[in-house]
Amino acid sequence: MTSENSQLVIANTISFVKKQLEGAEGGHDWFHIERVYKNSLLIASEENVDVLIVSLGALLHDIADSKFHEGDETVGPALARKFLETQEISEETIIHVIKIIENISFKGGNQLQKFHSKELAVVQDADRLDAIGAIGIARAFNYGGFKNRLLYDPDIPPNLTMTPAEYKASKAPTINHFYEKLLLLKEIMNTETGTRIASERHLFMEKFLAQFYAEWEGEK
Repeated sequence: MTSENSQLVIANTISFVKKQLEGAEGGHDWFHIERVYKNSLLIASEENVDVLIVSLGALLHDIADSKFHEGDETVGPALARKFLETQEISEETIIHVIKIIENISFKGGNQLQKFHSKELAVVQDADRLDAIGAIGIARAFNYGGFKNRLLYDPDIPPNLTMTPAEYKASKAPTINHFYEKLLLLKEIMNTETGTRIASERHLFMEKFLAQFYAEWEGEK
């Protein structure tokens, strides 16, 4: 595929995603996709990967997040495939992008990932980076508010032994999410670039939590 054709496919995908995500929850809207896309290109610049597959995987990874479709994880891949089949790309590329969408998410419960590729590793790191640091904190509390969850309850400790089903169904306070997911991501990054950026954002979250607890206890 020529560079011009690749750019056309990417432009068409951006238009499709923007339209599809109109009115989406603030942590899973077009701006989330755009940040993941930019992070993916940054990481890909230091990796030997297929940039078209990385781009399409990043742009389509949250086209229909299961959280907003009653937990149905088939909606996103099906919607992405239907769109990709309208573009002039190979079936091999479509399959690879769909595999990225199906395997990118942190599902909790120490569930093993069933598919691996360098392109998935890049997009997964980019998505995880948007879940931590300042933006990750903002997204966590935005989603918590969207679901009318408590900020914090000292009597509800984090559950680090949840099954994937329990993780998906959890309605715990937002602070618990830091321990059940966000603070775990630094150690499971795939790439050197992703790991470096994640380490900085991880420290920011630790400082935030220290400040949060101090304010909660009336110490500051």
